[in-house]
Amino acid sequence: MVSKATLKSRVVVMTGLAMALALVIFAAAVDEHDHVIGENDAYAQSKFIIQKIEKILKKAGAGLEHVIRTRMFVTDISRWEEYGKAHGEFFGQIKPCTTMVEVKALIQPEFLIEIEATAIVGEHLYSYSTLKSQYSIQ
Repeated sequence: MVSKATLKSRVVVMTGLAMALALVIFAAAVDEHDHVIGENDAYAQSKFIIQKIEKILKKAGAGLEHVIRTRMFVTDISRWEEYGKAHGEFFGQIKPCTTMVEVKALIQPEFLIEIEATAIVGEHLYSYSTLKSQYSIQ
């Protein structure tokens, strides 16, 4: 069993000279009760994770339209169409730079995909702070 701390989503907002970036990392398609969503369903897991990304970005003052890059770590690349269908439903018009990589395994065998998204969340010209804030959100 994986602890709740391991499954938390993270949003880190870093400021630079020209813009702030939010890096959103998701461990898996797990709800607030530690239940796996869409067991053995690549499309359902992908969709659930992207919906989590959207909710967390809203809390950081952004939305999916601010996403510039996504990385999908999948356990079975032959199911790429299922992952891609969900990704396309949310990002089809946005078209962030996207990578899909097959990995040997994720933290639990029920997890088929992990998604990492990078979004531009605002401009902070001449800000010298490298870390603005960190949010831990279920």
